[in-house]
Amino acid sequence: MPDIDSYIGLAHTLFILEDNYGLTVSDVDGEVCLKVSADKGKDAAELLKMLSAWKEQAERLKNGEISKEEYDHWRYNYPKYDDTQTCTKVPSQELSDTLTDVFKDKLKNQ
Repeated sequence: MPDIDSYIGLAHTLFILEDNYGLTVSDVDGEVCLKVSADKGKDAAELLKMLSAWKEQAERLKNGEISKEEYDHWRYNYPKYDDTQTCTKVPSQELSDTLTDVFKDKLKNQ
């Protein structure tokens, strides 16, 4: 595990994120930026969700919607207070197939 308290260790951590999560470095408007593309795979998509949640909270802080203390509380307890990601229940495949059959027959009769 790289020592992220050193610049070299931090750089190697970023290289690992590139390999494992599709993190890339690029230039946007003359600034060096780190980017994640969800199409790089499931792990990249998960990292993108986390970074998007973080970005949302940072913007709320910048806009004065939350205090620095609230922002830190969110960060230090992540993902406990993350309200940007929602969970939904998906019906079983069996239920989905049954409903599809029922509605398909009803639509044919109309």
